[in-house]
Amino acid sequence: MLAKVLSSALIGIDAVTIQVEVDIAQGLPQFSTVGLPDGAVKESKDRVKAALKNSGYEFPARRITVNLAPADLKKEGTSFDLPIAVGILAATGVVRKEKLSDYLVIGELSLDGSIKGVRGSLPVAVTAKAEKLKGIIVPVENINESGVVEGIDIIGVSDLAEVVGFLNGEIDVLPHKVDIHKLFRQEAEYHEDFSEVRGQENAKRALEVAAAGAHNLLMLGPPGSGKTMLARRLPTILPQMSFQEAIETTMIYSIMGLLDRERALIAQRPFRSPHHTISDVGLIGGGNTPKPGEVSLAHNGVLFLDELPEFKKHVLEVLRQPLEDGRVTISRALASITYPARVMLVSALNPCPCGYLGDPAHSCSCSPRDIHRYRSRISGPLMDRIDIHIEVPAVKYRDLADRTDSESSAAIAARVENSRNLQRERFNGLKIHSNSQMTPRLIRKHCELDSACNRLLELVTDRLGLSARSYNRILKVSRTIADLENSDNIREQHLSEAIQYRSLDRKTQ
Repeated sequence: MLAKVLSSALIGIDAVTIQVEVDIAQGLPQFSTVGLPDGAVKESKDRVKAALKNSGYEFPARRITVNLAPADLKKEGTSFDLPIAVGILAATGVVRKEKLSDYLVIGELSLDGSIKGVRGSLPVAVTAKAEKLKGIIVPVENINESGVVEGIDIIGVSDLAEVVGFLNGEIDVLPHKVDIHKLFRQEAEYHEDFSEVRGQENAKRALEVAAAGAHNLLMLGPPGSGKTMLARRLPTILPQMSFQEAIETTMIYSIMGLLDRERALIAQRPFRSPHHTISDVGLIGGGNTPKPGEVSLAHNGVLFLDELPEFKKHVLEVLRQPLEDGRVTISRALASITYPARVMLVSALNPCPCGYLGDPAHSCSCSPRDIHRYRSRISGPLMDRIDIHIEVPAVKYRDLADRTDSESSAAIAARVENSRNLQRERFNGLKIHSNSQMTPRLIRKHCELDSACNRLLELVTDRLGLSARSYNRILKVSRTIADLENSDNIREQHLSEAIQYRSLDRKTQ
C-alpha cells in the first residue's frame, strides 16, 4: 500500500515541494524515515503514532517506510508531521487520495491530534501558487500569513480529524481570505515622527539626503544628542514598501518564526538595532543549520549599529559583502544558501571613548592616542561604504523648550519619494535603483560638473586633505541633493553640501 502527499521544505527563504511517500508493507512493525531527515523529522514517528491513536485512528502494526523526495535535500523541522500522518491514513484507505495532488500539507502534530503552527508557511504558499496547485492545508495559526498570497485556497485546520474530513469531502472548510489592501494600509502606519525631534536641523537634513539616495550614514556626537532617536525615525521618511518588498521581508520573518499571529504582513520598513555584543553569526547569519542574521532581518529597511567602535572588528568586517552585493551567501558542506540583505546602514559613535570631545559643556579626558585607537577600530574598507558623515551636537535648551512643531515625516517623505522617482527613471533598465549604487561609469555619465564645481572640488581635495576615496561619494551625494531640488545639473551649492558630509575624512587626514 503506497500513498503520496505533497509537502514542502525551506531552502533559504524559498520553499521547495517535497513528495512524502508512505509505503506500508508486510513484516515486523517498524517505522523508518529516509531522505535526509534531521532529528526533528525522525522524531515525528512518535508524535504521529500518538496523534493517530488519540484521534481514534488505527496505527498499522506493519513495516512503514516514509521517503521524503527529492532525497538529496536536507529536511528540517516539525512541519512534516501532518503530511506523514495523512500519508499513513491514505495508505490504509482511511483518507481518499483524489485531493492529495491538489494541496501542499504542512503542520506539527500534538500527541492529542491537534495541529500546531509551523515556521515558513508564507514561502510555502508562494511555492504552491507558482506550481499552480489549488491550495495549501496549514495550521489555523498560520492562515493569516499564508493568506496574503492571492490565487490559491488557504485551508486552516485545527486537528487531524478535521483534515481527514476535509480530504474525504465530509466537511467543508472555507478558504481563508485576507483583505490585502486594507492590511497593507494598516501595517504601513508608523507610530514615530520627525516632528517629535527638537533641534538637530542639520542632522535631519542629512538623514533626508541619505533616504533620498539610499546612502549609508554615520552620525558622530556625544551621548544624549539624539542619534538613536533620529535613526529610529529614518524608516518613516523612506519610500513606502511595494507589495513585493513587503512579501520578501515577511518571508524572512516567517521562516524565523518572528511573525505575530495577527500580523500577517510586514509593510513597514524594518528597523533592526543589534547590541554591540552580537556575534558575526548573529549579525550576518549562519550556524550549523543556516539561519538569517540581523542584516537579513533588516532587508528593505534600516540596520542601525549604535556605538559602532564597540562592535568586534571581525563582526563589522563581515558586513562588507552584504553592503556591496545586497545579499548574504552562507556556504556549508551540504548546501550554499543565499539570503537577501538590501539595507541602509546607519551607524553612530561618540567622538572619543568618553564621548565629550569638542563638547563645550564637558571636558574630554581622552588622550590623542586613545581617540586614535578608538576610531581605528572601524576599518577603512567599511568606512568606504559609508557615504555621509554627520556631526550631531548636544541639543541646546532653547531647542528642547521650543513647542513649535517641526517638519513632519510625511512632508520629508514626499520629497524623498520624488527624488527616488527621478532615480528610477534615470536607471530604468539597469540593475540599480538609487544613486548610492552608481558605478564609476554611471558617475561620469550622470554627475558632470561645470567649471566652478570642478574648481571647488579641486580646492577641497588638495587643500582640505580629503582622500581620493571620498571623490566618488561626494559626487553621488551631490547628485542626490540635486535630485531633491529637481535640478538636472549638479550646482555649486549641491557640491558644497555634499563636501560637508565627509567630516571624518577631514579629521583623519
